[in-house]
Amino acid sequence: MILDNDKIIYDKAIINRINRLQGQINGALKMIEEGKGCREVVIQLSAAKNALNRTMNMIVSENLIQCVKDTMNNPDEDTDDLVKEAVELLNKSR
Repeated sequence: MILDNDKIIYDKAIINRINRLQGQINGALKMIEEGKGCREVVIQLSAAKNALNRTMNMIVSENLIQCVKDTMNNPDEDTDDLVKEAVELLNKSR
């Protein structure tokens, strides 16, 4: 994740994870439409849920790293807001 003029540029790995996640969700939808068993659908949805959680954790971790870097580059700047934002994101991702 790179911050470029207040625009975040996400790593290709994050984009790939989200594309895979879309595939898992589409696969679960197809299974439901085809009348597959509950167990198969739940396994597929569980895999998607875990992938989503891991992706959110990666994004939050990268954001936290960026916040620390920003703080180090601007030591005179008040960092309370950056820390609060990072903590809120951690809480939301859990």
